[in-house]
Amino acid sequence: MLGIKYPIFQGGMAWASNYELAAAVSNAGGLGIIGAGQMPPELLVQEIRKAKEKTDKPFGVNLILYLTYIEELVDAVIREGVQVVTTGAGNAGPYIKRFHDAGIKVIPVIPSCALAKRVEKAGADAVIAEGTESGGHIGEITTMAIVPQVADAVGIPVIAAGGIADYRGFAAALCLGASGIQMGTRFLATKECHVHQNWKDMVVKASDRDTVVTGRPTGHPVRVLKNRLAKMFLELEEKCAPVAEYEKLGTGKLKAASVDGDVEMGSLMSGQIAGLIKEEKTVKEVIDEIVSQTEDFIKNMAKFIK
Repeated sequence: MLGIKYPIFQGGMAWASNYELAAAVSNAGGLGIIGAGQMPPELLVQEIRKAKEKTDKPFGVNLILYLTYIEELVDAVIREGVQVVTTGAGNAGPYIKRFHDAGIKVIPVIPSCALAKRVEKAGADAVIAEGTESGGHIGEITTMAIVPQVADAVGIPVIAAGGIADYRGFAAALCLGASGIQMGTRFLATKECHVHQNWKDMVVKASDRDTVVTGRPTGHPVRVLKNRLAKMFLELEEKCAPVAEYEKLGTGKLKAASVDGDVEMGSLMSGQIAGLIKEEKTVKEVIDEIVSQTEDFIKNMAKFIK
């Protein structure tokens, strides 16, 4: 459907998924995705054009739909001829026809069966069922639980996301009914990802218990690596602080992690699978390894049958 070699998506991580990472993933056979985040339209256009200079393969853009200037970003994506759009934090329905008229596939990230069915009815081409194990903004249902339920609820392809970083996660996703996977944290710790080395090092050094969810009282929980900032957010929860205090504390913290390498007061958005990542590799190494090992694993599955 997308013209890619492997059913592997790269998560559209704001401040982490730029044109360089997206192009590298697409060149390696997956679907690279530029994380638009809160980019102004002119910057997104530059990112798209730079990606096209680095790859002739399909790549996508992730759009955050709650932004007040989302219409300008949608116009930019259509004008620049992007092949795929993934969406989050809002209802993709009002934009799907416009994207389809421009020949763009639309794949929303969804945290529940109800939303999956809604976007399917609106015309979505596929959905990304993201479990709470993911880094960044999360839902409440685990990947193991949400993927098979969404696969049963809709008739369009389902991409599994959340807690996947190697062949075991890939094979498990396929067994749960997914048609492919999306990885964010695994691609964060790659040579082509432009985030500060300090953030990458924190991912590589992380253990299984080194992430925490902050900001639940705001209605927009975020999974991050534990640091001083995360502790301060949890302290706000303990004293039932107003939402404005969370917003004030969080302003600019993702940039602090990505650009400045501030691992104490930066927002180190990472998934629980960070504890499995022990080495920074190239994107091609990550994709080649996960594909070959998944194929071998599936071929050997017969050993479990008498």
